[in-house]
Amino acid sequence: MGALQKTALVIAIIGAINWGLIGFFGFNLVSAIFGGISTMPERIVYAIVGLCGLYCITLLFKPSEEREREGKIQPTS
Repeated sequence: MGALQKTALVIAIIGAINWGLIGFFGFNLVSAIFGGISTMPERIVYAIVGLCGLYCITLLFKPSEEREREGKIQPTS
């Protein structure tokens, strides 16, 4: 896993933890750090987390491709 993938995964996990805090405790960590819902820094953080989450979709397909190259899984066709 490359540095970009690891970074995106860490940011997506942090975003998931923030959503967990909102769901379980009604506490928005990003809002607490940056002030309020309408601030630009908070919107930028949410946008970055969203982009990282979208990028992490590629990780769903990466492990099987790596295992095929290593010879651990035989290709299906």
